[in-house]
Amino acid sequence: MNPPSLIGAPVDSGQRQPGCLMGPAALRVAGLRETLAALGHPALDRGDLALPESLPACDSPNRALDQLPATLAWTATIREAVEAELAEGRLPILLGGDHSVALGSVAGASAHATRAGRPLFLLWLDAHSDFHTPRSTTSGNLHGTPVAYAAGRDGFDPFPPFPAPLPPERMCLFGIRSVDPAEHAALAECDIAVNDMRVLDEQGIAAPLRAFLDLVQAENGMLHVSLDVDFLDPGIAPAVGTTVPGGATFREAHLVCEMIHETGLMTSLDLVELNPFLDDRGRTARLMVDLLGSLMGRKVFDRPTRLYA
Repeated sequence: MNPPSLIGAPVDSGQRQPGCLMGPAALRVAGLRETLAALGHPALDRGDLALPESLPACDSPNRALDQLPATLAWTATIREAVEAELAEGRLPILLGGDHSVALGSVAGASAHATRAGRPLFLLWLDAHSDFHTPRSTTSGNLHGTPVAYAAGRDGFDPFPPFPAPLPPERMCLFGIRSVDPAEHAALAECDIAVNDMRVLDEQGIAAPLRAFLDLVQAENGMLHVSLDVDFLDPGIAPAVGTTVPGGATFREAHLVCEMIHETGLMTSLDLVELNPFLDDRGRTARLMVDLLGSLMGRKVFDRPTRLYA
């Protein structure tokens, strides 16, 4: 596994609930660097990114769009930062910030993978499919658009074209349980694997995830993991503005993270939608750091690692 770099992305522009900009600081206070160091992965902390002094002049036919100029600027800034870390052979860990962070992080990972001549795969751990476009969203919240951007859907002007849109088989939506009708219709027209909670209830956590990870391994792919707080059940992770009941349990979430680590495939990571203002004495921040520990090699039970030749 490449050495990790921490990149704070205090982004609040993708939705209207204030507080996500405090996420990077809360993750650091919860012991993120100390956890990585204890696992033998001392992290280089790049600090927090910042918006440029002037935002781009832009407009959209969708009058509901909220904070478009700021989100455009964040997307460019985050993309550049992720590309730079990957070019140095490091594993960028984006500390969000709302999920619009992924507009830039996945684009940066895609641009790097294209230059490296390797396919990029996306594992989306989230309650929501985030398959709206800036034109289709009725809420106007751009944190609901990154998967559609990565898939190359039309309707993203004035965002720059996604570097190399991901074909459906390279994307896996995992833990989904809230999909708008427009998103449902768009997803029905493509073959993206949508492992909603019904699928996971019927098949268990391990089988669908292993099938996707095996595909990444077979293609010698790079894997971007995007972990949203609302992937977790709000009973264990209350610090998110978009709670949806019935999410992953403590052990299910750790199993997902342990399985990802065992493959050695993860090359970039988002930790997003943590809103410390909504937390209970840092409970959710500590859980996210704990899950990062599992992603980086810590196991609850001592058992043999599944090897990938």
